[in-house]
Amino acid sequence: MKNLVIEGQSLEWLLMSATDAIVIIERDGTIVLANPPLETLFGYARDALLGLTIEALLPARFKHAHGGQRLDYFSQPRARSMGGGAALFGLHKDGREFPVEVSLSPLQTAQGLPLAMATIHDVTSRKQAEAALRESEARMRAVFETAVDAIITIDDHGRLERLNAAAEHMFGYTEAEVAGKNVSMLMPAPHQGNHDAYLARYLHTGERKIIGAGREVEGLRKDGTVFPMDLTVAEMRLGERRMFTGMVRDITARKQAEQHTLGLLHELTSANEELTSFAYVVSHDLKAPLRGIGSLADWLSTDYADQFNDEGKEHMRLLIQRVHRMSGLIDGILQYSRVGRVKEAVSAVDLNRVLRDVVDLLAAPAHIAVTVQADLPTIVIEPTRIEQVFHNLMSNAIKYMDKPQGSVHAGWADGGREWRFYVADNGPGIEARHFDKIFQLFQTLAPRDRVESTGVGLALAKKIVEMYHGRIWVESIPGAGATFWFALPKTIQSPRFKAPQ
Repeated sequence: MKNLVIEGQSLEWLLMSATDAIVIIERDGTIVLANPPLETLFGYARDALLGLTIEALLPARFKHAHGGQRLDYFSQPRARSMGGGAALFGLHKDGREFPVEVSLSPLQTAQGLPLAMATIHDVTSRKQAEAALRESEARMRAVFETAVDAIITIDDHGRLERLNAAAEHMFGYTEAEVAGKNVSMLMPAPHQGNHDAYLARYLHTGERKIIGAGREVEGLRKDGTVFPMDLTVAEMRLGERRMFTGMVRDITARKQAEQHTLGLLHELTSANEELTSFAYVVSHDLKAPLRGIGSLADWLSTDYADQFNDEGKEHMRLLIQRVHRMSGLIDGILQYSRVGRVKEAVSAVDLNRVLRDVVDLLAAPAHIAVTVQADLPTIVIEPTRIEQVFHNLMSNAIKYMDKPQGSVHAGWADGGREWRFYVADNGPGIEARHFDKIFQLFQTLAPRDRVESTGVGLALAKKIVEMYHGRIWVESIPGAGATFWFALPKTIQSPRFKAPQ
């Protein structure tokens, strides 16, 4: 092998220093010279390669045809690439196949013996990259064609290139109808006339209005109808070529829903205003005669007490009691209507002070012990509102107490992101089927002639807690008392406020 001379010169030194895999064969395919890169590529030692035919380096399915192709080449030797576009594969000694590209060059020994030199390149990495690219293109094509949103591509002159099926349906054009035309044809005036100037300004200065960000704009269909749409434009480069891709979503239904919602909110706001006004009117018009009835009843029961028999005295007691209940009910309705209607200033509130004031105000009977857990937290809320919540929960517990030795306890727990507060009692308890009902306006479980109640307190507490993005619930076993819980977020949040229109 070392003495192989081609036209008076030795090639061994050249092949041994080459970085590409090179093999030289005779007409019958016998390998007469191979360099180290080729040995590495096919996994053979040098001595094992010499004397083999080139077909030993080919997969079995190619060997038979290759013999004829080799003879054809030697009949008309010339420098050329091998394969003519067909996929070529080499066979490693371990049986593994790999894709290759082969370049052939004719040679001749000093004695005139024809030879062929093959330069072989392993193109596994390139083939893998090409396969990955094809797969990526196939996926992108599938996304492009099946996307629910319309996708439009234009060049840097604003000329339309591609429309997916959703875009064709949305605008009423086929891709063939618009290809090469200016994208402004899909825009109503005045946007239509401004688009080219905007694109030119962006290309010149980089000033963006839509590119890289979403925006609500209007689109123009083939039939001339204008519709609202969300548009997001992305820029991309293919070599030196600049392209823009627009993602378009028809938001007609959303806009209609928004208008419908605004209409409903306006109607609701008007209704709330009317109800608020009605509550004030009712308060004014009812409390005046109620005060008169109450004063008259008090006068009669005092000045004519000796003229009433027991039944008459009971009737007068019930009359006065119901007048007071009606007055309390009117006050409760007014308090309920004001919650969420007046913008309230929140501040840091020390609940230890609030609970002391609530307990003093309640003035519980001697047979009911009212206790409060120590070290209550300081929370951010409107002071009067949190006092109303605790007052209503604790006064309810006292009001409905049926035990000779009653107990009412207010406490708290750290709920992580929220504060949790509770008011527990050992009263009659509540059946589970009433858990939701008790928080509804005007709902009471005991007869009003036995327990004086307007049915507003728990509803008012619920409304206040929910206004501050909290929640309220009850846990109870009938006969063993009840525990009312409410939770408020630790993070400061503005209360839900409905401003008058």
